[in-house]
Amino acid sequence: MRIGDTVVRKSYGKDITFKIIDINETEKGLEYVIKGRNLRLIADSPAEDLELVKDSYNSVKDEVLNKRVNKAIKKVISQRNNYYRSESVRMGKSSKKSIRDKELTFGRPGRILHVDGDSEYLNICLKVYQQLGIDAVGRLVVEKKQPLEIVKMVKELKPDIVVLTGHDAILKKSQDYSSLDSYRNSKYFVEAVLALREYQSSYDELVIFAGACQSCYEKILDSGANFASSPSRALIHCLDPVFICEKIAYTNIEKIVSIQEVLENTITGIKGVGGLQTRGKYREGYPKSPYV
Repeated sequence: MRIGDTVVRKSYGKDITFKIIDINETEKGLEYVIKGRNLRLIADSPAEDLELVKDSYNSVKDEVLNKRVNKAIKKVISQRNNYYRSESVRMGKSSKKSIRDKELTFGRPGRILHVDGDSEYLNICLKVYQQLGIDAVGRLVVEKKQPLEIVKMVKELKPDIVVLTGHDAILKKSQDYSSLDSYRNSKYFVEAVLALREYQSSYDELVIFAGACQSCYEKILDSGANFASSPSRALIHCLDPVFICEKIAYTNIEKIVSIQEVLENTITGIKGVGGLQTRGKYREGYPKSPYV
């Protein structure tokens, strides 16, 4: 088996599809570092527990996740269209002036900076942002460097919403789930959020999502994130941050989005992600320029 090969783990019933990203020599033999193809998980595995599969292979869990993603994208687009349709119907019952005012109204959703420790996940997320009509900028930064670079990027790009993600996992033999030392990368997400909150303390001015698979949810929220993973130390889908950001980016700034609404379209739901009440970032404008 080589770096780049697609594999499954026999001991877990071949439930998740992985890609080999590194190979280490140990006293017990070769140890393979693998990352989830859809789930933000990195794990170590001995050769005897891995089985090679075709790149096109999808496990039962992969099939379920892919269906959830397609359903979530369609649902987001449908909800947005239904909202604008209902607004048009409502305005149609009003005066001609109200109808004209609505025609001259335009809007700007919140802008997103998505910082990811994995290039493949980043590209997948950016494609879905584009598909959902979201203004998003992506930056590839490994988790341990995110605390050092995030404030500089925010000052440069001035986003409304920041995503800090990549890979994470509970370390082997860890028992204290409240300790950052029990996690592969949670401490870096915490440090990055603390740096951002020192720069911008307002939860409404700068919305932050931070974390990955099995991240230390409580510590990340306590450091100042609006949303984090993972309440049940569950695996999260690579697109979970995207669907959270979409809801915030397209909710009017006059409204505070309930947690239930934000999590409604995520793939892993309340076991994987959670957070705090957050004000929307969508701003209406008036009048619309005739030259656009």
